[in-house]
Amino acid sequence: MMKTAKWKDYSVIATGDGYKLERWGKVILPRPDPQVIWPSSFDMEHYPALSAKYVRRGGGGAWERRGNMPEEWTIGYRDLKFKVRPMGFKHTGLFPEQAVNWDKMDELIRGAGREISVLNLFAYTGGATVACAAAGASVCHVDAAKNMVERAGENLRLSGLEKAKVRFIVDDCKKFAQREIRRGRKYDAVIMDPPSYGRGPGGEMWKLETELFPLVKLCTEVLSDNPLFFLINSYTTGLQPQVIENILTLNLKAFGGSAEAYEVGLDTEEGIVLPCGCSGLWTKRG
Repeated sequence: MMKTAKWKDYSVIATGDGYKLERWGKVILPRPDPQVIWPSSFDMEHYPALSAKYVRRGGGGAWERRGNMPEEWTIGYRDLKFKVRPMGFKHTGLFPEQAVNWDKMDELIRGAGREISVLNLFAYTGGATVACAAAGASVCHVDAAKNMVERAGENLRLSGLEKAKVRFIVDDCKKFAQREIRRGRKYDAVIMDPPSYGRGPGGEMWKLETELFPLVKLCTEVLSDNPLFFLINSYTTGLQPQVIENILTLNLKAFGGSAEAYEVGLDTEEGIVLPCGCSGLWTKRG
């Protein structure tokens, strides 16, 4: 289990009854979490200074605001800054557990001793993009959702990285990768955080279990002759870390290097670890 302890503006206060109680700066939010199948040790509903609660209703859900919760606010991790905003499907626009991977990529990029170019697919609001840019890499940030790409640009500016070499692309990730291959463009690193399920712009069905291996195989064709790393994140329930490690090993064996996969989690103030998906990282230093 990989965890990070460097957050000051975020913490998991407690868990139980299908919820995690989180502190985002000065804002306190309970959000549903399918991994939390144990009872709560106290009443989250009446926790002091509760700002809002995401409540499931039928097949969806909505935020119930309490007190004077702002529409959006900023939190920081090290020198990185991110805008947080309660959104649909219980999200806030940031996945704090990914900080463990931001740290890994920061170390790899700074230690490479050369300029590194990164392709970030399914890049969402740009946590990894900002982390890689802060480490000195050039980044191509790709996501099909225009509003998420706009939020990524805002996070980059909040972090004082307006002059960083970052391209923001609104596009289908697979189709963009195919075009980059035809153009002969190469990258030293690839990051991807694909969804479990989804539909493409033409109604194409996406299912991670059947699409992940061929997508990784496709993306090996955009790698430079001396790639630095390839990172896959997954929140798909039931997908074991070893599966991701195997996919990376099989697709990248021609480049040498080695792959590892691991659960990602968050320490909680109640003394347990909350699991938050898994990641696989292939690296080739030098």
